[in-house]
Amino acid sequence: MNPFLAKSFHIPWSELTPERVVPDMTLALERAESQMDAIRTLPPEEVSFKSVPLRFCQALEDLFEAWNVVSHLDQVRNSEELREAYNEMLPMVTSFGAKVLLDQELWKQVKSYSLSEEAQGLEGPEKRLLEELVADFTEAGADLPEDKRARLEKLSSELALATQKFSENVLDSTNAWQKLIEDESLLAGLPESARIAAREAARQKEKEGWLFTLHAPSIMPLMKYLDDDSIRREVWEASTKVAWQGERDNTDLIRRILELRQEKAEVLGKRDYADVVLERRMAGSGARADEFVSDLKDKTAKAFGLENEALAAFKAEKTGSSPEALEPWEAGYWGEKQMQEKFDFDNEAMRPYLPIDSVLDGMYSLATKIFGLRIEQRSTSFEEKPATRLEGDEREPIEVWHPEVKFYEVFDSGDDRHLGSFYADWHPRSDKRSGAWMNYFKMGVPGEDGAPRGPHLGLMCGNMTAPVEGKPALLTHDEANTVFHEFGHLLHHLCAEVKYKKLSMGNVPWDYVELPSQIMENWLWERESLDLFARHHETGEPIPEELFQKLVRARNYHAATLQMRQLCLGKMDLLLHRKLINEGYGELEKELEPLLREYRTVFKTTPPTIARQFGHLFSDPVGYACAYYSYKWSEVLDADAFTRFQKEGVMNPQTGLSFRDCILSKGNSKPAEELFRDFMGRDPDPQALLVRSGLA
Repeated sequence: MNPFLAKSFHIPWSELTPERVVPDMTLALERAESQMDAIRTLPPEEVSFKSVPLRFCQALEDLFEAWNVVSHLDQVRNSEELREAYNEMLPMVTSFGAKVLLDQELWKQVKSYSLSEEAQGLEGPEKRLLEELVADFTEAGADLPEDKRARLEKLSSELALATQKFSENVLDSTNAWQKLIEDESLLAGLPESARIAAREAARQKEKEGWLFTLHAPSIMPLMKYLDDDSIRREVWEASTKVAWQGERDNTDLIRRILELRQEKAEVLGKRDYADVVLERRMAGSGARADEFVSDLKDKTAKAFGLENEALAAFKAEKTGSSPEALEPWEAGYWGEKQMQEKFDFDNEAMRPYLPIDSVLDGMYSLATKIFGLRIEQRSTSFEEKPATRLEGDEREPIEVWHPEVKFYEVFDSGDDRHLGSFYADWHPRSDKRSGAWMNYFKMGVPGEDGAPRGPHLGLMCGNMTAPVEGKPALLTHDEANTVFHEFGHLLHHLCAEVKYKKLSMGNVPWDYVELPSQIMENWLWERESLDLFARHHETGEPIPEELFQKLVRARNYHAATLQMRQLCLGKMDLLLHRKLINEGYGELEKELEPLLREYRTVFKTTPPTIARQFGHLFSDPVGYACAYYSYKWSEVLDADAFTRFQKEGVMNPQTGLSFRDCILSKGNSKPAEELFRDFMGRDPDPQALLVRSGLA
């Protein structure tokens, strides 16, 4: 039995024990190598699309499909035993992926086929797959001399280990801090929902009082609402020290990761790592990405300055002091009070209308009304030990990796085709990484002889407010936005109608991949869509019109500040990979601070950057490195694309089906620019984002 390599659609989670990782992944590597050997030794007369490029892609897909499951468990069920097994196999899997793209015998076969008469006659998905594969080889350095190829292979393994250690340090240092408050008077200002959650957290640790951690659902309400300035300061200081102390300090790891990436760029003959990463993305180069960030910064700067001045003046007015820069632990607190006074709106007022089950049901209902999908929940079970099942048994309940995990199936409303299924895991745990994400386990593709494609299998994970004391999990509007965001990614996966896995959504340019996710957030600001699900968890009443109007009016509160924060992170990413590592840097924060000054709010105490806990950049060998700008780039795309829905009707199924057909179903089967034009009939208009944000 090799459970990590199981071909059954439903994953046997209880069988996926740490001790199975090494033998199963070793076998997966052996199988992949056997396929590569078959390609290497293929006689010229047997070289064809199926025998070379397709076989190559399928071998890697089978390997990384198994590895995806291992990586997923490392993210949601982390343990010392799993870490040990994961870290043992990580360099081997990474090295294999790098090695085969540098293998001269394989490259000879692929290149030879690409020049053949058959290859020259390819069209559609076959042509696209071959083009992408040839680009993979050339981009990886397959044409380089042997010594450089060997160095690139070694760099890939070193990067994998360094980035994994970075991720572990962030998780461990986040979990290492907690604060117990025993005097309830110190909780003045804190909403009841946050108090209840903190009391439940303490109870679970067998403590009396209110327990706070550095996980988002715990820390965010505290920083926004707690009156006690000293406690907010203590929590803020703790948050800035994540992965910046003792053996969990990521400072040296950042330098090492940057050095490895820069060396990789130089071996490949590029100026810097940004030019390596962005060559096949919409931006095209590090210089173009930098230009995009700087241009949007210039268009945001005036409003950004006015927002900061207004907040300082507001605090001064309320405290009877002279206007001066705030402390970083004051910004969220006074910002919330300013927003409440200016718009008579409190984010907490939305919670009763956004119980997570209703949000999910409403989201799935939207998918039905707009995109022609039907989503059904299946019963689930959690097994501590391997469940007794016959091979191929797909009966309910569906096994999951934790009791809180849900499982759903997705069908086409028109013909009842089973498009795919997905897991959903929404609440924080100590053995689960922070943030929110979507990923996929299986890509369904058409079978032989015209057989219909198989179903896709994906997942959504987050760290949202958990249910406490018999009450449902009540989300903030921001948390609901996050849920909708990840669902957009999932739809991009589940709606894919591509012939080859190589052309799936997982391979689209990363400055385009956020379009489907970010456009979904728009429906949380529309009355028509909110009325489908936003109901008071006790009375069933919809959001009062007055509250809805307050929500809409407050939408663009500090829009420039929020936009500038994202641009600051994108700029920091590019500075690290394009400037500092090239020119050499001393102390990281001292070097970054003057370079980012125009992008950052001026505080009395200059806060450190989030570099040491910036998982988007450093928790993966590639990840969002040199590409954090992608969120704003895609936001331009989503703001513009949603104008078509606004013009034709936000619930218009014809528009939704057009989006599904032009964007969601196509994956990487065509260049991103063409896909956008297919839907909008033109190139993107950046003005749409500024208009939506109230900055134009």
